[in-house]
Amino acid sequence: MNLSRDIPLVADQSALLFVDVQNFALHRKGAEFVGLSDEVFQEKYGWFFDEMNARVIPNMQAIQAACRGANIEVMYTTIESLTLDGRDRSLDYKITGFNVPKGSWDGNVIDQIRPMDDEIVLSKSSSSVFISTHIDYLLRNLGVKQLVVSGVVTDQCVESALRDACDLGYLVTQVTDACLTYTPERHNNSLDAIKGYCRQVTTAEFLSELESGNG
Repeated sequence: MNLSRDIPLVADQSALLFVDVQNFALHRKGAEFVGLSDEVFQEKYGWFFDEMNARVIPNMQAIQAACRGANIEVMYTTIESLTLDGRDRSLDYKITGFNVPKGSWDGNVIDQIRPMDDEIVLSKSSSSVFISTHIDYLLRNLGVKQLVVSGVVTDQCVESALRDACDLGYLVTQVTDACLTYTPERHNNSLDAIKGYCRQVTTAEFLSELESGNG
């Protein structure tokens, strides 16, 4: 039997997962950027926000709409503690020093891809959504065998989701231009490093696949 990652989506066996597309890290007023002057913010994050707003968020909106239209489950994970003081966070998150308190605005998915009422949003307190949520249980209950991933940042939480999903037996598709990290070098290095774990497609290729009826 020939095995391959390069298999078109089967709509009723697929889900789209947005990783950490939330106010905390994608809004100028997010807690990630509190205390930064406009000059420092532009120097450190100007390229990232320009790319997000001009290209990546529109791509996210396009794949979100296409998946909804194809009756593909759309899911979201955000960094958000289960407590106000973040005592439940992973050790890594505690060492890193950030906390998104339970119920805070920072934990909300950005307005541009706001979840519909019946779409699943999972709060996580570790890099991988598969470590600190019951997403694997949910995906199996939903009959999902193929997982499409989009989000931020490419070389951290997105990579973690891709690797763990692959190891848990899912066929994984990464929409490469619907992911982003803080520099083009980091983004491209991540795509090259993770390609052995997933099928990589552009937004245009993904939309064409769904439109052709292969999804």
